[in-house]
Amino acid sequence: MNRESVTAAAGVPVRHVRRRSTLDLKECVHVLAEVHERDGYPVNWPDSPVGWLTQPSLLAAWVAELDGRIVGHVGLSRNGAGDAAPALWSAREGVNIEGTVVVSRLFVAPAARGHGIGALLMAEVVREAHARDLHPVLDVVASDTSAAALYERLGWDLLATVEQRWSPDQTVAVRCYAAAG
Repeated sequence: MNRESVTAAAGVPVRHVRRRSTLDLKECVHVLAEVHERDGYPVNWPDSPVGWLTQPSLLAAWVAELDGRIVGHVGLSRNGAGDAAPALWSAREGVNIEGTVVVSRLFVAPAARGHGIGALLMAEVVREAHARDLHPVLDVVASDTSAAALYERLGWDLLATVEQRWSPDQTVAVRCYAAAG
């Protein structure tokens, strides 16, 4: 009997993180809709949720499963012109901005919270960033205190809180973080 079977037999939910496939996108959008309805993430619902999850800058993405159901998602992306965290980290460390990578599109289904899913996804994305010899950074809207609390529990460093103009009518405060080390 393998370890997952033993764990499942003991009544403990089985958690698993794996690379996201194209076949996962429909379920990821469903989970994202639940998160948006409950928490308002993303702040602005995208015209194309699948396009939002598969943005051109994406390097890799993962899903988390709980007892075989997709309950979470995270991506790793190249930094872009509007990303504040890569510039803040590279200026602080005195290194090239190309040495960073952005953690993006992290969400966990409301019903699956409390099982360590966010931490598992973050560990996987940090492992991948380090395997690529890149330093992971991210930003989160300042009002998302539960996400900020997760990053801080995981030891991420708050670089700054900055204002970003997302559209002519929308300016948002975001907290910028960098992985420790």
